[in-house]
Amino acid sequence: MSSTLQQVGEIHAARRLEHVRYAIRDLAVLADELVRQGKSIIALNIGDPLSFDFHTPPHLIEAVVGALRDGKNGYAPSPGTPRALEAVRRDAERHGIRSVQSIFITAGVSEAVDVCLTALVNPGETVLTPSPTYPLYSAVLAKLGIDPTSYPLVEANGWQPDLDFLETQAPPHARAIVVISPNNPTGAVYSRQTLERLAELARRHHWVILADEIYAKLILDEEPHVSLAALAPDVPVVTLSGLSKAYLAPGWRVGWGILSGEAAAVKPYAEGIHKLLRARLSASHPLQEAVPAALEGPQEHLVEVRRKLRARRDLTVSWCRRIPRLSCVPPRGAFYAFPRLETAEDDEAFAQALLRQRQVLVVHGSGFGEAPGTRHFRVVYLAEEATLDRAFQNIRDFMEERYGEHREKSLNRQEDGT
Repeated sequence: MSSTLQQVGEIHAARRLEHVRYAIRDLAVLADELVRQGKSIIALNIGDPLSFDFHTPPHLIEAVVGALRDGKNGYAPSPGTPRALEAVRRDAERHGIRSVQSIFITAGVSEAVDVCLTALVNPGETVLTPSPTYPLYSAVLAKLGIDPTSYPLVEANGWQPDLDFLETQAPPHARAIVVISPNNPTGAVYSRQTLERLAELARRHHWVILADEIYAKLILDEEPHVSLAALAPDVPVVTLSGLSKAYLAPGWRVGWGILSGEAAAVKPYAEGIHKLLRARLSASHPLQEAVPAALEGPQEHLVEVRRKLRARRDLTVSWCRRIPRLSCVPPRGAFYAFPRLETAEDDEAFAQALLRQRQVLVVHGSGFGEAPGTRHFRVVYLAEEATLDRAFQNIRDFMEERYGEHREKSLNRQEDGT
């Protein structure tokens, strides 16, 4: 031990970080070790379209380059530039969101989530988060020292929220509910009836709704997206979206929040959000010029994006039906599938072994806070069909080797008609 370390001792991280987890990237540490050993990894873990055969639309790039040339390199207004804010407002109106009280531009939806939860929740209160959930919400709440309350998504009902649970078991100290549709990690799209009942529950219990709609323009089965805020203009709703997914610019970190509801009810909350926004100065000034270009410019790229995703979704579901001991609810939006493992093995151990033995990187379902006793993993199906075929064949081979005896018993039962 160095003399300096002996003098000052170890510098420990804050205790609040003990419960901060982010499984999507945590397992990538093991993948990096394998790459250093010379292994080639098929990465189906991170929802970054630009890692595959998708490209940022040229008119977005031109808008940012033009902003740089025009000298828009200083600080922006804390809530966002007027052009970006107005573009988001007009897009919200096109989706039926009328009672808009505040709009703000953030460094990705991640910052918007952090700001919205920090401005709202006090110690001893809770937030209703889906199970399974996108782990960002759990990580932010852990940082704030808040214990979330999970509400189930029902696999047998297409991963729709368990409304009966919310009716009867939601705690009285809940301040907000997180609603993610289209959903990450399951790919579910919530029905209009489900959204209306969620809005009614929020109205009755005085919950703020955090409506994560980042995948709203990536619904795959030609059904219209229904914005939750449009169904409940009187309910406090923060609609979250950004450029990362549908507009293929994840590295730009441009997101936004739209706070709607009755003006008098949401005013103190809006003031809290803007206090935090001022403290962090502003989101990137030149990159905000891409917001009006994205929302009001050509949309033709979305046709091709959805075509590719439909084909890759169908390929993924087909493989899941053919691989023994896997089943999968067909995703209807975004670019994720959440297959069920019909084994007794822990899903994190499964994911680690699959990575080590067959070099396919997926994320274990327990990293998304899945229901106890269930085992799933998340597949990102952004990759080209040939890559997906190779990955799924590797998964099939892995499962035959690992569970071969069980597979034979399963096949024998099928042959016996049992």
